[in-house]
Amino acid sequence: MQSEPESNIQTLIKKIQQLEKEKETLRIELWKHKRKPSGIVGYTLLLMGIIALISTIPYASSILAFIGLGLAFWGALLLYIKPIRYVKASLLDSTAISTLTTIDRVIADLNYKGKGIYLPPRYLKEFKAGIVFVPSERTIVIPPIEEVAKEKVFLKNPRGICVAPPGLSLVNLYEKELGTDFAKADLNYLQSNLPKLFIEGLEMAEDLELNVESNIIHVKIVGSIYADLCKELRKTSANVCSSFGCPLCGSIALALTRATGKPIIIEKAEPSEDDKTIEAYYKSLE
Repeated sequence: MQSEPESNIQTLIKKIQQLEKEKETLRIELWKHKRKPSGIVGYTLLLMGIIALISTIPYASSILAFIGLGLAFWGALLLYIKPIRYVKASLLDSTAISTLTTIDRVIADLNYKGKGIYLPPRYLKEFKAGIVFVPSERTIVIPPIEEVAKEKVFLKNPRGICVAPPGLSLVNLYEKELGTDFAKADLNYLQSNLPKLFIEGLEMAEDLELNVESNIIHVKIVGSIYADLCKELRKTSANVCSSFGCPLCGSIALALTRATGKPIIIEKAEPSEDDKTIEAYYKSLE
């Protein structure tokens, strides 16, 4: 027989699991209302307006006609009101490209050839921060924590440069939307929640798959809103793409390094011929 403390612990665990499921259900409902927050009220008013207008035919009432027109007007208006401000993707792309082009030129002038290494939270003073270390040589060399802690841009041992990753703000947004810290999660959590976040929560992609095999993580993104940005970066900022990736690929790398607690590199990121699908391969080190 189980002792009373053990029984209480199991009951508490079941209660926590139940609350987690309820929280996840509520989060999905919130995402739906974000996309169409005034839809129910709008359709209701529009329907009432139409009924009132139709009722004017048998009753020949001008009052019903005015009421119907008013309800229909406010119903149609509410259907188009969105509390979230939408910005054209081309504007965001233009803003990001100028910054990434500057980083590309710096890497090119320094003749740094190594792949960017996304460092895990234990290297950082602030959890919400992020660092990519680009070594000068092609060999993968992870700098010691003591070197990174000095918060210098250029490191001498090993030789390389530390830069803020382009996807830092994005990964912090992912955590805010999901209501969790990835450093307290794991890969299973990312596999379950990132697709829902990308597709339903932030509407960043039509589909996302995340598969793990040993120390290789394969991510497939379909219909990303960053497709045009990725295409432009491959033309103008080749060093950025080959080193530490675009904001989208970089944000996923940051999520992976926080969840695994290991340094992460982007082995390769391949777009499809029509640029609608991006397949990225990440490798965890150590």
